[in-house]
Amino acid sequence: MTAEYRYRAARMDGSLLTGRIEAGTSAQAGALLVERGLHPIAVEPAVDRGPGRRAAGRRELAVVFRGIAALTAAGVPLEAAIGAAERLARGALRDCLERSRGRLRRGEGLAQSLDSGEGAVPPVVLGMLRAGDRAGRLDAALEQVASNLELEADLASRLRHALAYPAVLAVASSASVLIIGTVVVPKFAVLIADLGQEVPPATRTLLAVTGLVANHWLVLSLGALLLLSVATAWVRRPEGRRRWCQLLLATPTVGPVLHGLATARVCRALSGSLQAGAPLLVAFDAAAEAGGDPAVGLRLFAARERVARGEGVARALELERAVTPGALQLIVVGESSGQLAAMLGRAGDLASQETERALGTLVALIEPLLVVALGGFVAFVAAALLQAIYSLRPAGA
Repeated sequence: MTAEYRYRAARMDGSLLTGRIEAGTSAQAGALLVERGLHPIAVEPAVDRGPGRRAAGRRELAVVFRGIAALTAAGVPLEAAIGAAERLARGALRDCLERSRGRLRRGEGLAQSLDSGEGAVPPVVLGMLRAGDRAGRLDAALEQVASNLELEADLASRLRHALAYPAVLAVASSASVLIIGTVVVPKFAVLIADLGQEVPPATRTLLAVTGLVANHWLVLSLGALLLLSVATAWVRRPEGRRRWCQLLLATPTVGPVLHGLATARVCRALSGSLQAGAPLLVAFDAAAEAGGDPAVGLRLFAARERVARGEGVARALELERAVTPGALQLIVVGESSGQLAAMLGRAGDLASQETERALGTLVALIEPLLVVALGGFVAFVAAALLQAIYSLRPAGA
């Protein structure tokens, strides 16, 4: 059984590093940090977010960080930029921004000041900011965060619009099917039985399903809620979330999209860290945190171990399938030409463009697929009803 620990550690050059790590005990977490060449200063259990401590919406985060990025790019000090951006936020995010200004005055980095343990800012945003802070390119990291949040918010909005019509259709179809299955078809079944005739197979199937729902809807509803609660609790655990992300990565349509999003973040974090002169292994640690996907993070840590043993960066990433094939091609060119940091940045841009196109295709396919599925379901109900009607024959016929 593993748990998540927050740590503060020192690198060999004396700079401080904060983050999270999974281990069985705090002692094991400290040993893992030592293996990574860090000197642990503090290791403590991570604060688990309670039910009311949820990350702010992607759209709200995008607006806030776009404002901070624009102000800092214009030369406004970071603390003042955050103060101005507070007006764009509300609730937990606004409280988090307000507290971060005080922590910034005490000398903490931006990511550390926003990481209050309450979950107002999601871990992927903190990881990207931390990577930019380590690389000395916080302005670029803020732009990257804002762009990624806008992309994800746009995706969520397009998904909602794509699913609106099928959702209304699903509710209306379900209500119609329930009425037909529990009121109309049973009357035909009684009439057929009174005539001594056999109920058609499709009609029997429909009666069985609708009867189960009508007679046991309370038990089925409670069971569904219990199953959802258990699944949610499991996914919130570090091990459960990692396994869930691994399952999603293996999904044919969704997996490439998630892999592309993580690849864009990882490549940009690696590029920024290397351009700022960070050691390669430290850059891998920053990129794993900035990726925002535990499954991709595991692949990156495995690639990091290969690099530590002397393998090339591109070869290690290829063997562990840590980045998408398109990004990998640019990394191979960059490593062979001695321009790895610059080509990693281009690889991140390429992965972002490919992912945006894949998202557009996915969203465009969702609505017709749902409509076809609902149409098939309604067609089955209509067939069951028609079979019941056509099976009526006068007695002795």
